[in-house]
Amino acid sequence: MTAYDVMVLAGGAAKRLGGADKPGVRVGGRALLDRVLAACDGAARTVVVGDRRATVRPVLWTREVPQGGGPLAALGAGLKLTTAEYVLVLSADLPFLGPGTVDALLSAAGQPGREGALCTDPDGREQPLVAAYRAEPLRRELALIATEHGSSAGLPLRILTAELELARIDAGPVATFDCDTWSDIAAARARIREHGAVLDEWITSVKNELGIELDVDTGVLLDLARDAAHGVARPAAPLTTFLVGYAAARASAGAGPDEAAAAVAEASRKATALALRWEAEAAESAGQGGEAAGGTAGEAKPDADREGTGTP
Repeated sequence: MTAYDVMVLAGGAAKRLGGADKPGVRVGGRALLDRVLAACDGAARTVVVGDRRATVRPVLWTREVPQGGGPLAALGAGLKLTTAEYVLVLSADLPFLGPGTVDALLSAAGQPGREGALCTDPDGREQPLVAAYRAEPLRRELALIATEHGSSAGLPLRILTAELELARIDAGPVATFDCDTWSDIAAARARIREHGAVLDEWITSVKNELGIELDVDTGVLLDLARDAAHGVARPAAPLTTFLVGYAAARASAGAGPDEAAAAVAEASRKATALALRWEAEAAESAGQGGEAAGGTAGEAKPDADREGTGTP
C-alpha cells in the first residue's frame, strides 16, 4: 500500500449550520471528524487543521494563518507538518468516506504523469477536499500562488487544482456526501439506520466507543444469537454472545487482533454447537411425547391407581 500522510481540514466557520462545531457534530454516535479519521487510519502522520479537541486517535494540530483564511491557507499550514510523498486531503464532514475510496485515490495519484487524484460527485463536480496529492507539486503550486497573489488567504481551491495534473475518480454519491446543512446531517443520520447499513454502523460505533480494534465475522455472531434464542430461550441470545466474548478475551489475552478474531470464531463455533444440541434434544423429546403417553409411562398409571385405591 502507498505510504501517505493525511491532512483533515476542520477549521471552517460552518455558517450554514449556524456556526455550530461541525467537526464535533455526531452521526451514528460518532463525531464527523472521528468518522473521517477512521477511514484513513493507515496514514503515517495525521494532521488536523482546526481547533484542538478529543479525537479517536492521536493527531497533530495546526491552524491556518490567518484563522478563517480559507482552504488554501489551511492546506499550506497543514502541509508544513507532513513528510510523506503523498498527502491525502479531506474535509472533516464526510460521514461515509471509507478505506476503499482512500485506496482508490492513492492508487490513481500514483499513476505515471499524475500529480494527484480527486473524487467527483454524481453531478460531475470536482471535490478537491476528497483527494490525494503528491506533496512536492502541491508545495510548489501553493508557493507560486502565494507569490503571485501575495497570500493564499481567501482564494478558491480551483486556482490550485487547475495547475495540477489530476486524475478524476467517480466514487459515487456516498463517499463524497458532505454535511453542510442540518438537512444534510439529518439525511446522514437517517441513512445509517437503513436496514442494509445499521448493523455495520452500530458495531463500528461500539468498537470505537470501547476502544476495540477487532474485526470479527458478525454473521457468525448473529447466527449464534439466533440459534441460542431458538434452541434455548430468547434471553439466552445476549447472554451467550457476552460469554463468547469473555471466553475469547481470556483465550487470546496478550495476542494480536488476528488471534483474538480467531478466538471469537472458535468460541462462537462451540457455543453454536451446544445450542444446536439443546435444540435437537428438545425436538427429540417433543417427537417422543406421543409414544411416551401410551408407552411405559402410561402403563405405570394403573398400578398407581391400584395403590391409591387399595386394589390388590
